[in-house]
Amino acid sequence: MPGSFGGSRAPGALGWITWTAREVIGWARWFWRQLTSMRVALILLFLLSLGAIPGSLIPQSGTDALKVQEFLDAHKTLGPVYEKLGLFHVYSSVWFSAIYILLFVSLIGCIVPRTWQFAGQLRGRPPGAPKRLSRLPAYAAWRTDTDPEQVREAALRALGRRRFRAHVAGDAVAAEKGYLRELGNLAFHIALVVMLIAFAWGQLYKSEGNKLIVEGDGFANTLTQYDDFKSGNLFTDDDLVPFSFDLKKFTGTYERTGPNKGTPHTYQADVTYSVGAYGKEKKTTIKVNEPLHIDDAKVYLVSHGYAPVVTVRDGKGGVVFHGPVPLLPIDPNVTSQGAVKVYDGYRDAQGRSDQLGFAAFFVPTFAGAGKGTMFSQFPALDYPVLAVSAYHGDLGVNAGIPQNVYQLNTKKLKPFKDSKGDLVKARLLPGETMQLPGGNGSITFDKQVKEWAGFQIVQQPGTGWALGGAIAAIFGLAASLFIQRRRVWVRATTGADGVTVVEMAGLGRSESTKLPEELGDLAALVHEQAPTKTDEKDADPDQEPGAATPVPAAEGAQKK
Repeated sequence: MPGSFGGSRAPGALGWITWTAREVIGWARWFWRQLTSMRVALILLFLLSLGAIPGSLIPQSGTDALKVQEFLDAHKTLGPVYEKLGLFHVYSSVWFSAIYILLFVSLIGCIVPRTWQFAGQLRGRPPGAPKRLSRLPAYAAWRTDTDPEQVREAALRALGRRRFRAHVAGDAVAAEKGYLRELGNLAFHIALVVMLIAFAWGQLYKSEGNKLIVEGDGFANTLTQYDDFKSGNLFTDDDLVPFSFDLKKFTGTYERTGPNKGTPHTYQADVTYSVGAYGKEKKTTIKVNEPLHIDDAKVYLVSHGYAPVVTVRDGKGGVVFHGPVPLLPIDPNVTSQGAVKVYDGYRDAQGRSDQLGFAAFFVPTFAGAGKGTMFSQFPALDYPVLAVSAYHGDLGVNAGIPQNVYQLNTKKLKPFKDSKGDLVKARLLPGETMQLPGGNGSITFDKQVKEWAGFQIVQQPGTGWALGGAIAAIFGLAASLFIQRRRVWVRATTGADGVTVVEMAGLGRSESTKLPEELGDLAALVHEQAPTKTDEKDADPDQEPGAATPVPAAEGAQKK
């Protein structure tokens, strides 16, 4: 059957089976040759980089599931299409994994045969000299009284000093240089494989979580301690590094004047930490871009805010809540908002069990009454004010539905109202109290404002390998681009008149303007040991006795 890999098919069942086997093997070989070609590897690399674009532009479920849901709610038609195409989880999608695996196999298929080929080149010797050296692009020749054997020995020494691999082949010395070019090419491809493995390893076994900690509180590296947590597909709870730490103090200072007013000057968290269940406590300071390293885990300082200390009392004056309330910043001057929630223990003036909620708005530096703004004027605690508004009713915790602890859902809450029917609210300075109407209790802004710090705990194995692979890829690519592989031959033979004829020629595996110049330098070294024979009838009358005769320039070489 013309055009098939199976060739001619013999009659009968055996002929069909034999032809089918040849056909399958032929197509498999063809597919393997295509997959391991440099062209397909470049196409796959381009597709991989192209496929990563939606992973950067479209919200990813592994990074921010809330934004993904918001996108689905806002795009009723486009959202389901993206979901079917796997664009909300690009890096774990089938099509991205297929490109990734094919590229990995393609690179392996390129590397293995080239490695064996390069090993064979290292074991072998440079080929012998061509019959006619004068046809090569860089060429030089002269006549000398030195014996051919001595010329070849001088050539071996000169080529050895220039780090050429050289040996005598017949009447000539064959030398080669520039093997690092192919080594750099192999290093580049191997580095790509290392980077792919490190990337896959890091994605499958990574973990990343965030934790907000108020001064005086601590954290243990267990899943239940995280505010939010996400991990790779193969990550397990046992992979968490066992450690704990306490936030002793957060220090933040800011520029007071100039164009950078309000910019953090000092931004650090003093902590004590211990590794393992019975580790010794150690003190350290975590700063921005200076994380705490504990085995494979890194603890980064990523955010900061204030936690005013408040006290809530019921109708009989009993304390039902006391402690710092972390509030989330909404601008660079740390204007913050949040909620104070009292779930249990509160009873109103009639003794009925109820729940309290206070919408809180905090400014570390108040502009002042009558200034027309409640937003902070500076991020430091210069003039702290806490604004609260009071509600009571069902906070929604009994429904079993997760809720944001920093937001107050007033859907099932009733506002406390004053005598005019307005919502009860007040701006409190440290030490001031707002009374709830009808003897239903009070809320006090204590004379203390604690600070909190947000930490990100990251475990991502393979980063060191990825960095090493990237550095190796850069050096390998530079070697493959800038190192030129070239061969040099030096032939020394005795002419018909008994005078030694020396020929030198060079050939580059790729065109290089430096080859003739390099050949000229080598010819000068050899010429020092085997100078040109000068006949008296051809001698230059203007040349001083004993002066060296210049080496004839190589054809096409730059003259010095």
